[in-house]
Amino acid sequence: MVLVLMSERELNRIEVLSRIADGSLSVAGAATLLALSPRQVHRLMRAFRQDGALSVRHKARDRRSNHRIRDGVRDYALALIREQYADFGPTLAAEMLGRHHGLGVSRETVRGWMTTAGLWLPRAERRRLHRPRLRREAVCELIQIDGSAHRWFEDRGPACTLLVFIDDATSALMQLRFVPAESTFAYFEALEHYLRAHGRPVAFYSDRHSVFRVAAEEARSGHGMTQFGRALNELNIEILCAASSQAKGRVERANRTLRDRLVKELRLAGVSDIASGNAFLPAFTERFNRQFATPRSGRTTCTGP
Repeated sequence: MVLVLMSERELNRIEVLSRIADGSLSVAGAATLLALSPRQVHRLMRAFRQDGALSVRHKARDRRSNHRIRDGVRDYALALIREQYADFGPTLAAEMLGRHHGLGVSRETVRGWMTTAGLWLPRAERRRLHRPRLRREAVCELIQIDGSAHRWFEDRGPACTLLVFIDDATSALMQLRFVPAESTFAYFEALEHYLRAHGRPVAFYSDRHSVFRVAAEEARSGHGMTQFGRALNELNIEILCAASSQAKGRVERANRTLRDRLVKELRLAGVSDIASGNAFLPAFTERFNRQFATPRSGRTTCTGP
């Protein structure tokens, strides 16, 4: 005995067509029940009389989709991911497969493959602990700044710090710069590059690093401002210091993404020092913003330095 699987919809069609065959239902009545035109019902009825109930069964059942990716392509892609991109997320892995290996596979397909293979944990299984603060309305209204010390060049070069300037309204990277360490001089240099490229923002939002805030009560002079703070005051730019890392969540999340994505792109490009890294950053920033920045209206509060 051969078992034939049918859906509830197909079984309902068989019942209606059988009623037409025994004269208990008109074609017009069947068209209403099946939500089809009378012409479609006549076509179904001709096939039903010729081939019986099996004519109702969907012809594509048990057949591979014409759009199904061959198993060999999937196996090859997973082999490349395990060998070269084991610590990449699905989005970046899909980009690298397309850019370097000519495999035009969507990121969601790669996500499914990596999840099934145990190479990726779906976002739904991760806990979200903090609700993000609402974005500012205008570009350059608030620029979050932070320094991220990390082995950006892995074992190819010394550890250094990446200074990150990110727009609060769009999460666009406004300025990236590798420096030996977080210092007043490093921030002055990065500030100069930022102002030349984008003009003055309304305010910078930072942590409580000594570059931005005088911590010792007895050392406070000049209204408690640091050198960097006084320079911003002269430029009529406000400096705001966050009370916690969660308060400046956008730049913290950008740092996590950069430690993942930027480190791997630097590895693939063979970049191993600060000078080469800074030459690499403009093209990376453009690609990053094109893909990840949040679109906003054309309103901006940037002014000339």
